[in-house]
Amino acid sequence: MMKRGFALIAVLLVGLMLVIGCSRDKEPAEAALKAAEAAVSAAKAEAAKYVPDQVKGLEGALKAAKDALEKKEYTQALNAAKDIPAKAKEVVAAAAAKKAELTKSWEELAGGIPKMVEAIKSRVDILSKSKKLPANLDKAKVEGAKAGLGEITQTWTDAESAFKGGNIADAIAKANAVKAKAAQIMTTLGMQPPAAAKT
Repeated sequence: MMKRGFALIAVLLVGLMLVIGCSRDKEPAEAALKAAEAAVSAAKAEAAKYVPDQVKGLEGALKAAKDALEKKEYTQALNAAKDIPAKAKEVVAAAAAKKAELTKSWEELAGGIPKMVEAIKSRVDILSKSKKLPANLDKAKVEGAKAGLGEITQTWTDAESAFKGGNIADAIAKANAVKAKAAQIMTTLGMQPPAAAKT
């Protein structure tokens, strides 16, 4: 009988120690979660534009830590939350690298496309005033090139606006569409597209 009493006390003591241990982790877990939330919030704004998948991973880790805290699994919550600020820093670094890479691509496009558009404009102006068109061209092709010129000029303006608004990926997509269309118009007009425009 006495042995059972000791066993019961031992079990109760172990249980009590676990409860004390867990509640001891409550405050550090809450503090770690607060720091994790601040880190994710700071990283998210810019990083979401450039590395959305990594931001999702970060948010998933934060949610797991919050869920553990709600279930009163303080040690688990603490362990999950304490690594998040470092992960957030990695995500910010990845976003900065991606932004630099996209900006470089944009600068290359912005260096060549306006020249292509200007060359097309000049050629269309000459052909529109010409009494006799070259053998490989007819009025319909020139009119088509003129319409295409209006289209690419507008798309290029949109691309520049997107870039100024900080949406570099969208700006590049629009710029690439302009490049492809400009190369097509140049070919139709019997012009030689720049080597960069053929890639």
